[in-house]
Amino acid sequence: MSTTGHTKLLWTTSYYVLAGGLSVLFLFPLIWTGYASVAPAGATNQQDGFGFGNYASLLDYDAGLGRYLWNSTYVSVLTVAFTLALSVAGGYAFARFTFRGRDTLFLLTLAILMVPYSTLLIPLYSMLGDLGLRNSLIGLALVLTLYQLPFAVFMMRISFEAVPKEIEESAMCDGAGTFGVLTRIMLFAVWPGLITVGLFSFLAAWNDFIAPLILVSEADKAVLPVAVANLRQQSMGAVDFGATQAGVVVMALPCLVLFALLQRHYVRGFMSGAIKG
Repeated sequence: MSTTGHTKLLWTTSYYVLAGGLSVLFLFPLIWTGYASVAPAGATNQQDGFGFGNYASLLDYDAGLGRYLWNSTYVSVLTVAFTLALSVAGGYAFARFTFRGRDTLFLLTLAILMVPYSTLLIPLYSMLGDLGLRNSLIGLALVLTLYQLPFAVFMMRISFEAVPKEIEESAMCDGAGTFGVLTRIMLFAVWPGLITVGLFSFLAAWNDFIAPLILVSEADKAVLPVAVANLRQQSMGAVDFGATQAGVVVMALPCLVLFALLQRHYVRGFMSGAIKG
């Protein structure tokens, strides 16, 4: 084998060894959590042998696992829908229209990322009360949408800018209006960006803890992260680690499945913006 072949083999082997090592490093906590959720342990509902006693505790806790899953799914889907609708409109406007103060408004939108997350919750809590949306899953979804919009608008702007303007001009010559061009042509051209924004919004909303804890007080409207946190300390302040591990597994599974199904499009969405930039 030539020197070039040896060098290529060395680099390839090093790459796979490093990638494999990092994969094990990142997956180990999740694998250990899954193991701990079914392993026997004292002060849990699974003390004799391996089994699903901890999942039974989670299933029957308070309003029930099904209720908490529904609440989390409802809030996450609403957040994704609101984020996509607003970011598509905003991103398209910033990418294709010229108006006074456009760049300043865009910078102000991105500036929301610099505001600490927790500092806005109390003003938003008061605002939701005035709007009649306090202790409401819809109100919670609107707040979560607010935090996703800066990234989402930025992502959709660079996605639209990566599409040649000639495509729109050709459609308009055929009689299509601005709304028709956006809905019938442009959305199909930027679907990797849409998937990226949607997946990012879903993961953030699904795993959020602070906003639901402050904005929603009724037990039957709690989302899964809050329910799992409440489940941890049921008896005399003792932490039920087994039920907590089971809750973490249940919370992680939808995220893992979605990311595994959409990771290729997720990466393409980021790469489209990087190539344009």
